[in-house]
Amino acid sequence: GAAALAELLEDARFNALCLGPGLGTERARELVPVALGDPARSVVLDADALTAFAEQPEELFAMLHDRCVLTPHGGEFARLFPDIAEKLNAKPTKGPAYSKVDATREAAARAGCVVLYKGPDTVIAKPDGRCAVNSAHYDRAAPWLATAGAGDVLAGFITGLLARRFSAMMAAETAAWLHVECARSFGPGLIAEDLPEELPKVLRALAV
Repeated sequence: GAAALAELLEDARFNALCLGPGLGTERARELVPVALGDPARSVVLDADALTAFAEQPEELFAMLHDRCVLTPHGGEFARLFPDIAEKLNAKPTKGPAYSKVDATREAAARAGCVVLYKGPDTVIAKPDGRCAVNSAHYDRAAPWLATAGAGDVLAGFITGLLARRFSAMMAAETAAWLHVECARSFGPGLIAEDLPEELPKVLRALAV
């Protein structure tokens, strides 16, 4: 509950927190404001922590700060940013077409924090317009990454990097890259639980 979380977070060693996966929307609405109460603490919001505010996204946006990262997939993005999603999904009648990059940039500016819009072409944007695309196509294709729970692991990767004092943007960019590399390293047959187990192998390869 909120009181127990607030008591736990009195310990300053808890400098990064991930909320959402498996949480339930009712509990998310109770716990997210507590998690966001200290702007010095990094917070990753995913899954139910995003869906919980689908009816009143402005309430969530008012609590966010620059140490936050939102990690929506397409459905969650549409719930929080319905007008932006509508523009993105509209059939273009003239160019240039409104792209996923445009949509993620606009969402980050509105939310006031980093937004990582998941997909084979994951787009990560800051409120100031800086943007990165982490593509899992061509020689980096890993279609087996589209498995239940993989997005939760990505949120965990981001949180771990934030706990190591990465900036929100750098944590999101690095975690997205590592996420794909772990999937490529493991190969077909991947389930979400395999991703963190594969991470040490990927990190060792970087050190060679």
